[in-house]
Amino acid sequence: MPPLHEVSLTGEELIHMFSERLVAETGIVYRAKNRDQALEKLTEIAEQEGLKSVMASTDRVVAPLDLPGWGRKTRVKVMSPRDFEQRDDFKDAVFARADAGITGADFAVAESGTLGLIHDKDQARLISLAPILHIAVVPVERVFPVYEQVVENVFKKDFPSQFVFITGPSMTGDIQGQLFKGMHGPRKVIVILLG
Repeated sequence: MPPLHEVSLTGEELIHMFSERLVAETGIVYRAKNRDQALEKLTEIAEQEGLKSVMASTDRVVAPLDLPGWGRKTRVKVMSPRDFEQRDDFKDAVFARADAGITGADFAVAESGTLGLIHDKDQARLISLAPILHIAVVPVERVFPVYEQVVENVFKKDFPSQFVFITGPSMTGDIQGQLFKGMHGPRKVIVILLG
């Protein structure tokens, strides 16, 4: 069997394919060369979307952005699961008070425009699932050509207990067999490609 076309793509070609495929699923993609540009783009998104309050993960991609500091400058309230002693308080906040969830991504798959998030204590699952807007920051070196390379490279040591694949806003076909986006989960997915 000949190798998949995607496997032979260069870095920029992979990023282009990922972006193109995510946009085809009604996702939105922005580029940022560095941390400062990522925060500038996040400020623009907050203004465009009218964000007053967000729930942010504390994963290895998001933590260096210092979103609490960004929030103080932009007057956007930035919450994280660590702010809540009780799980029910966190759950209430992420569902009822957060205008958006902001997470990093552990990987992205160019062939389908898919994000992958591995859930752990710093990447609470509800942050990407409960608010109507999910903003994901994806380091460009985490864009893989195909799913097989994700399994080979990301899951080579231990298979995580929880992870999700996200390809655009939530979609269901449960209502009279008609495809409908945004029935449950985020109605909009915005990706900031970092690097």
